[in-house]
Amino acid sequence: MRPLIDADQAAARSGAVRLDVRWTLGGPPRDADYAEGHLPGAVRLDLDRDVCGPAGPAGGRHPLPDPGALQEVLRAAGIDDDSTVVVYDDGDHMAAARTWWTLRWAGLEDVHVLRGGIEAWTGAGLPLETQAPQPRTGTVTVRPGSLPVLDADGAAAWAEERELVDVRAPERYRGEFEPVDPVAGHVPGAVNLFLGEDDLADTARLRERYEPHPDAAFYCGSGVGAARTALAVTAAGLPTPPVYIGSWSDWVAQGREAARGEER
Repeated sequence: MRPLIDADQAAARSGAVRLDVRWTLGGPPRDADYAEGHLPGAVRLDLDRDVCGPAGPAGGRHPLPDPGALQEVLRAAGIDDDSTVVVYDDGDHMAAARTWWTLRWAGLEDVHVLRGGIEAWTGAGLPLETQAPQPRTGTVTVRPGSLPVLDADGAAAWAEERELVDVRAPERYRGEFEPVDPVAGHVPGAVNLFLGEDDLADTARLRERYEPHPDAAFYCGSGVGAARTALAVTAAGLPTPPVYIGSWSDWVAQGREAARGEER
């Protein structure tokens, strides 16, 4: 099932649960933007508060959520096991992709990301509303582990045996610049494919880009960008790849070795 959906397709799925997950890295929650206008019937979820676990030394800045806590959030949003879910953000597909990945990891199958986000919706002449919905309580059961996940040990082993891909900007990968985490560099043995070169509107190009990497697993700074890459790979019609969800923030929190420069 292709994970990306266009605005007209999303509008036609009137029975879908819509999730507004607009988010800014390091910024305040986007609840005020939601109140000013959101897709009709959309439920507001915040990436930090609702989709990920609490940041800390274990798991990095955006760790996996507690399954029970996530189940409560999803049930409050009106989600059942067989629900169709449409997730959207501002259109960079970062928070939407991480939410898509988390819901797929939790066992939901019919989950889609609105290509182009809320701007694509309004650009298609579709309406917004300001009233927050009051969904009935859903019955979804979270089944963690439904997508492949790596921890730090798994990422280290993957880099030795297969291909571990760092999708951050090249200067962050090389350790020349690190704006967020306390240590610069990359996981030893990892190679770099910058996610900023992905065009989610061009699935043929995505397939051309990722098909030569069938054994790749991906990581980024905290598992958000890597989830976006997993979305891109899946949108290209390829199997959803493993993600080191703790990513670099988890790696450095454990005091592990940081490599710099390019890998040969």
